[in-house]
Amino acid sequence: MIVNPLPPTAYDIVWSVVAVVIVGLAIVAIVSLSRVARRLTAVQALIWVLVVLFVPVLGPVAWLAVGRRAGLEGRPDSRT
Repeated sequence: MIVNPLPPTAYDIVWSVVAVVIVGLAIVAIVSLSRVARRLTAVQALIWVLVVLFVPVLGPVAWLAVGRRAGLEGRPDSRT
């Protein structure tokens, strides 16, 4: 009996979609972070960028759920 060494097509599609979702989530988080970054200190912004980039799913979700609100409430807007 010969066994096919290639993974099934559905398996490839699912993991490709998961990879695209993870990369998309990181991009959305980085763009959101860049918009709020002037209200954060340099150290806070750097830490958030590192968390978003090096903690694949939890980092972007943490920024979008918690960090963005903290950044908006953090320092007053310099334009007002």
